[in-house]
Amino acid sequence: MAALPILAILVSAPSGGFAAISHLAETVLLRYVGNTFALMILAGGLATLIGTGCAWLVSAARFPGRKLFAWALVLPLAVPSYIAAYVYADLLDFTGPVQSALRALIGWGPGDYWFPQIRSLTGGAFVLGIVLYPYVYLLARSAFAAQSQSQFRAARSLGAAPMAAFWRVALPAARPAIFGGLALVLMEVLADFGVAQYFAIPTFSTGIFRSWLSMGDKQAALKLAAMMLIFVIGLIVWEARTRAGRTDSKDGLSRRDDEPLIELSRAGRVLAVLACLIPVTLGFALPAAYLGSLAISDRAIAATGELWTYASSSLWLGLAAAAVCLITALILAFAKARSNGRVTTAAIRTSTLGYALPGALLAVGLLAPLGALDIGISRFARDQFGYSGGLLLTGTSAILIYALSVRFLTVAFNSIDGGLSKIPPSLDAAARSLGAGPGRVLARIYIPLLSPSLAAAAALVLIDTLRELPATLILRPFNLETLATRTYRLASDERLVEASIPALILLAVGLLPVLLLTQTGKRVRRLPPAS
Repeated sequence: MAALPILAILVSAPSGGFAAISHLAETVLLRYVGNTFALMILAGGLATLIGTGCAWLVSAARFPGRKLFAWALVLPLAVPSYIAAYVYADLLDFTGPVQSALRALIGWGPGDYWFPQIRSLTGGAFVLGIVLYPYVYLLARSAFAAQSQSQFRAARSLGAAPMAAFWRVALPAARPAIFGGLALVLMEVLADFGVAQYFAIPTFSTGIFRSWLSMGDKQAALKLAAMMLIFVIGLIVWEARTRAGRTDSKDGLSRRDDEPLIELSRAGRVLAVLACLIPVTLGFALPAAYLGSLAISDRAIAATGELWTYASSSLWLGLAAAAVCLITALILAFAKARSNGRVTTAAIRTSTLGYALPGALLAVGLLAPLGALDIGISRFARDQFGYSGGLLLTGTSAILIYALSVRFLTVAFNSIDGGLSKIPPSLDAAARSLGAGPGRVLARIYIPLLSPSLAAAAALVLIDTLRELPATLILRPFNLETLATRTYRLASDERLVEASIPALILLAVGLLPVLLLTQTGKRVRRLPPAS
């Protein structure tokens, strides 16, 4: 069932023949490909530059606030990219506070100055880069922290300047981890819908949404989804190869957390503080502060009359998806622990591909086969039982929960599988020797011991479900509005003040996985070196 969207796209894409592909190529395909590539290159380059540079400074240098920046640099992950887009568009538009203040201060008129357009491809790349760079930062920081200090100091003793030693020793050793983080950034950029839609950037995600919902062209949407799937598969393969290519350069020499590899001058320490402060400010502090200033206004408070309706819809949707993901992930992890054969491994890999699938692609891939199934069920019910209603599945919450479960099953599986790996196999063997079957072993031994992992998995799936936008927009029932869709609709109508409180809630709940990542990093750094 998790593979159904991919299979549906692969089966349905050839329908329509060469004529449909030719029509796409003559009209919109080149724009979609070009803009998607450009957005990936620009946002990926910015994220790599910020993430790698800040990771090296935090890992190798000593400057004021280094320990604070070590975890604060992860905070932009808590900001959904579409919310950052709403904030920066409101701030930097012609009627926004920044340009208005410049005109009032200097006395410029509308045609007297040039100001960069935030609602553009470069503006979208900027927004995506500053909120996604922590993917690169986290992996690069771990790689730099695990590197051999003797290699770097040997290069320095041979006359290499700090920058030369970084380029020739530290950076090549960390390159696989950096490329792994970059692959994750590119997957997020490819999957993005909110930023591209709000900034009017034609990409694969917006093209699929427009073809299916705005133009009613099912074949065009499926073909665009198939082409997008090629990008996704390429990124998955690249990320897997970078993960497999990581090397370990530890030499057994532990380095204290406050022992620097490079000494900075006074000016260098100031620049290091600024280099770490600017990404945190642009990626987290500025959007959070601006939304907070809007949220305390009377207009924002007056728009909260139906807030509980949207929050409760988001909550029960997230809880339902979390329950499905927990049950499925627990079965998969238990199967892996009991029989880690080729069939089991292949089934698990297929089941956990959903997190790499963009929401728009997943939604279109599900609508095609489920629509045909729904028509068949409704026809059978009409012929056999006199049913006179409409379709039974399409446009219901059950389909949306199914899609969200496929999308976020990977999150639950990784958490539960990590917890399961810490349980000694001897407990399972002892229970089986006493006559306990698999179901009883799972219920009496694994589930109680896995309760922290189950709670973390449920929380992460719930948070991801609350923030998911494209799949919810396409698949939700007409009478269902979530915090994400409500924020999107208000911001699209240029009503960011009314959207500020729902946006702040989404930003606040996004802090939980960031804090979990920070605590995990602390525990990893505290582990003693291997003997």
